[in-house]
Amino acid sequence: MKLARAIHFDESDQRVFHSPARTGEWCISGGFEFSNWSEADLEGRAKQAFTNGWLGAETFGRVSFVAVTQMEPVEHEAVVQGLAQHFVDMYGAPSVEAARPVAEAEIAHMAELCDEHAPNTLLTVSRELTEAGVKESFRVIEPQEAELTLLAVHGSLDE
Repeated sequence: MKLARAIHFDESDQRVFHSPARTGEWCISGGFEFSNWSEADLEGRAKQAFTNGWLGAETFGRVSFVAVTQMEPVEHEAVVQGLAQHFVDMYGAPSVEAARPVAEAEIAHMAELCDEHAPNTLLTVSRELTEAGVKESFRVIEPQEAELTLLAVHGSLDE
């Protein structure tokens, strides 16, 4: 299965999100966090998280870019368990067992989004409030091919 990991190109996420996700942690859309938000909630760093933040599934911080990568079954289980516990701790789910199907569905949604893309494909998310609720759209940035000569260091071991 494929999922996405948080990636940082600079320190901007440290400045724009209340709680930035850690580089390399597994991420999901996390749009559920905004399900009962209104325009009045969209200010400052909270607005930035709403507008374009992926949710880190370990720290529950936000990140602007994620990269598609392969996920091992043991990693999947840990993310499901952690997300289910988050639903208990933050949203009042009655138990981890009751929250587990919702956690699995969130991760399945993200896996479906990632499945059609090659590893290292970058994804961004954009959200807006509509009459029907939160609308998410996704942007795909394909990995660029590079010639080996652009990356190789040329020299001689004899020098």
